[in-house]
Amino acid sequence: MKIGARMQLLAISEGQDDSDGFFSNNETNFLVRRARLKFDGYAYSPKLRYKIELGLSNRDMSGGSEYTRNTPRYIMDAVIMWNFYENFELWFGQTKLPGNIERVISSGNLQQVDRSLVNSRFNIDRDMGVQLRHHFNVSDTFVIREKLAFSQGEGRNVTDGNEGGFQYTGRVELLPLGEFKSDGDYSGADLVREPTPKLFLAFTYDSNVDAVRTRSNLGSYMITDTGLYATTTNTIFADLMFKYRGFSLMGEYSKRDAADPIAKNSDGSETGNVVWIGDGINLQGGYLFPNNWELSGRFTQIELDEAITGRSPETQYTFGVSKYIVGHKLKVQSDLSYLSIENGDNEVMFRLQVDMHF
Repeated sequence: MKIGARMQLLAISEGQDDSDGFFSNNETNFLVRRARLKFDGYAYSPKLRYKIELGLSNRDMSGGSEYTRNTPRYIMDAVIMWNFYENFELWFGQTKLPGNIERVISSGNLQQVDRSLVNSRFNIDRDMGVQLRHHFNVSDTFVIREKLAFSQGEGRNVTDGNEGGFQYTGRVELLPLGEFKSDGDYSGADLVREPTPKLFLAFTYDSNVDAVRTRSNLGSYMITDTGLYATTTNTIFADLMFKYRGFSLMGEYSKRDAADPIAKNSDGSETGNVVWIGDGINLQGGYLFPNNWELSGRFTQIELDEAITGRSPETQYTFGVSKYIVGHKLKVQSDLSYLSIENGDNEVMFRLQVDMHF
């Protein structure tokens, strides 16, 4: 067994760019963004691995409801992984679904202080269920990975379910130029400075049948006068990652739709809960200098269906600076973001974060 811990200490300052001036109505906050304990290893044989991760910060534990028996959501991951035959692995438990690349990258291995708006609006996060994973080589350098998941469809730590249907997820990952060093395709920044170009391309399709929450297995429960409203929600992701000699580029496209996104009561009146349908794109790149300072930039654009969701299109620009002292295990990161909201007040955000793993 390996035992690890990590913490992210965050200072954040947010304001508006409006008629009162740049960075008006400023609000500042200091918080423990994440505090985690992780246990992993194997039992009986190296082919039977496990992982347990606990979230101890308020942000990690928040989101309790009657469906989690109104208790803190301590458990992030509790999963068993069995390599039962050659390149096949069977996973059982609660863990991340094989969704967008930005989500499956650990929050401790991010290139900037936190993930983008595309991830916050469209990701499918963690769930309880079964996953089947496989990989094979097309040639000496071309690797293909396939991932299938069957899950409950209501998010992590749900104890009183299943309220809706089930969630089905499929993902294909292509590495035409060979595998990244040190799993660099699941890590921000090119810390190993890949000596040859490496490319990662992936596509995910997720269908949450009779989903009862506003963002597939995340968001608010859609409550009506007769119980929970259910509608099938479909989400797609297309990702890429490229790294070469300190330069890194990550791209994501996400799109969500629903059979009937507007929750209604028995008399046909709308409840006010709707599925967040629409699409988004995120482009992010950076360069790591020999002294382990990195400059990075991010462009994010979100277009939810305004007629249904009532949310205006958003465009965010982020500039980041990071100092990697011991890789991702000990680093200081800062970024400045400008959020442009159509027909709304634009927002400015500055963040500074210290990240330590041990």
